[in-house]
Amino acid sequence: MMFSRGVLVLFLSLGGASAFSPSARPSASISHMVEERQQFQPRTSPMFVGDSLEEDEQLPDIDSPPEDDYIVNVGDLEQDDDDGTEDDGEPPEWYALQERMDASRAEFRRHDKDTGSPEFQVAGMTERIAYLTKHLQQNPKDFSTRRGLVAMVNKRRRLLNYLYKENEERYVAIVQALGIRHKAPDRIFNREEKYGQFPKQKAVKKHLVKKK
Repeated sequence: MMFSRGVLVLFLSLGGASAFSPSARPSASISHMVEERQQFQPRTSPMFVGDSLEEDEQLPDIDSPPEDDYIVNVGDLEQDDDDGTEDDGEPPEWYALQERMDASRAEFRRHDKDTGSPEFQVAGMTERIAYLTKHLQQNPKDFSTRRGLVAMVNKRRRLLNYLYKENEERYVAIVQALGIRHKAPDRIFNREEKYGQFPKQKAVKKHLVKKK
């Protein structure tokens, strides 16, 4: 009884193992799987290395795609010349500002290579201040630009004060030419000149003097 039961278990185990072995699959299903794999396998895979393409079958040329696939061709972009003009035909505001600044600086500079004299800086700042003032009139809540405008006005005032001390004739010429509202700094008085115009202190009355 025990011997027959052992033989039965051995037979079932061998049968179950053979059911999951690769040889148990029918040859028709294997060939069907290979055909499906070849159907979705690209022709450039190692499976097809050495196979010659037929005359009717040709791979598409990737380097030169058809022209219908592009809205704009490559040559069309290179032919467009951007001259910095807007759609209305007028140059943008930043371009016109730069031209005005260059013209103003060239008018008041001391020599051809001058890039740092007070006249040169004041001329450029004046055009910039006028541009920012117009911008703030249209955009009154642009507080960061307002802060930069105030700083630029203060810097121009300090440059004009320095120019007034160095050369008063140049100061008067540039202020009148650019229409700048600037008050010339007053002359610094010493202590005697400053307080000499006031009457001297009255003598202290005797009864107010503290006795020692």
